[in-house]
Amino acid sequence: MHTGTIKKVVRERGFGFISDTDGRELFFHQSGIIDAQFDTLKETQKVEFEVEDSPKGPRAINVRIVA
Repeated sequence: MHTGTIKKVVRERGFGFISDTDGRELFFHQSGIIDAQFDTLKETQKVEFEVEDSPKGPRAINVRIVA
């Protein structure tokens, strides 16, 4: 699992971006969120996630909020 912080949430489009601890910025889609509702995500929240390759580059999946 990787860790990072939610950098931006684009609610009307259903996606956002995470800054991971290595300094990378990763895309995430609302379908990749687990154990939380997309509408409740806030910028600067700490998250855990996995990374998968996609045609547009790496993206975060299985994103969950870290308490």
